[in-house]
Amino acid sequence: MRPEAEFMTAVSVSVRAATDADRANWNAFVEASPAASFFHLFEWRDIMRNVFGHRTHYLLAEQAGRVCGVLPLAQVKSRLFGHSLVSLPFGVYGGVAADNESAALALETEAQRIAQSLDVDHLEFRNVSARHTDWPTEDLYVTFRKELSPDVEANMNAIPRKQRAMVRKGIKNGLVAKFDADNARFFELYSDNVHRHGTPAMSRRYFDTLRATFGERCSVMTVEGPDGALLSSVMSFYFRDEILPYYAGDAEAARDLAANDFKYWELMRHACERGIRVFDYGRSKQGTGSYSFKKNWGFEPAPLHYEYCLYKRDSLPRNNPSNPKYKLMIEVWRRMPRSFANVLGPFIVRNLG
Repeated sequence: MRPEAEFMTAVSVSVRAATDADRANWNAFVEASPAASFFHLFEWRDIMRNVFGHRTHYLLAEQAGRVCGVLPLAQVKSRLFGHSLVSLPFGVYGGVAADNESAALALETEAQRIAQSLDVDHLEFRNVSARHTDWPTEDLYVTFRKELSPDVEANMNAIPRKQRAMVRKGIKNGLVAKFDADNARFFELYSDNVHRHGTPAMSRRYFDTLRATFGERCSVMTVEGPDGALLSSVMSFYFRDEILPYYAGDAEAARDLAANDFKYWELMRHACERGIRVFDYGRSKQGTGSYSFKKNWGFEPAPLHYEYCLYKRDSLPRNNPSNPKYKLMIEVWRRMPRSFANVLGPFIVRNLG
């Protein structure tokens, strides 16, 4: 251990609520911390508050006058889905990002104190690595990450043969990928796609806020057919040397034309040419089509460790479409006119997180 690290762990940790004045130091820590992710950036606090109306608790740990850890939390209160404190709603990753275990434990302890004072049903940390093996843990989700080669053709050759054939099919079909200046085409495809799957859509306002908030850290790529027809679109985030394709939508015609396959190859090619090192395919539920699709690209799943403190419930929350109790709701939603679903959806999805 370095002498300064020994000194830091010996000094007591203080934890307090972060303020707007801490934004720059918070983000500087996040950019430098191996434990932090795109979803630890301070800007998510404003999105949680202004778009979803969630109360936030952004905790900052300090030692010897330096930031040594952060923990973003948002309170989600819903009659339908329960009352929780989560790090972080709508994020794949979350939980504590800290320089040392003393800081991590201090942040978690304060989070538990806040959770109990708010009288929540549960506290949730969306960790990449396990921290508390004795806590209830959700093992439904995995993430898919892979290091890219700096050579475009090497990345193409690294795709397994059958999946590579699908990419080449999309190329042969004359598909074209373009980066969009706004979210109009993306939202059309995304909202149609989630409606067909029977789930509520996020609001157009949310996606516009993401673009406005993160600027060049957020992009939309849309795939057209040779006749200009909209086929597939993806919104991606950029963090350090990583790209995270995060929200996506496809037209029904996309499958036969291999537009989805072509889309992700074009995004991978773009990332390679931009010098990005890691392609983060994001979270999938085990046993789903999304899980299989990502494995077909040669990505290996890594478990996510969503750890819980349960206060007013005796089992883990299952607020996702794989829960059988939502089967009827999903079927009803599919039959609802999409225009009405797009109006109603944001009021429901804001409470899912």
